[in-house]
Amino acid sequence: MRKFMIFAAAAAALVTAACNTVEGAGQDVEKAGEAVADAARSAKN
Repeated sequence: MRKFMIFAAAAAALVTAACNTVEGAGQDVEKAGEAVADAARSAKN
């Protein structure tokens, strides 16, 4: 039972870290998209 609890705690830590990583990647992609949109607007004007 103790091994299971250690495994569950480690799995929860990895899942939490993965969520933070995915969220950060999503923010990076969003910023890149905004930069492209801004450049397109500037070129249009």
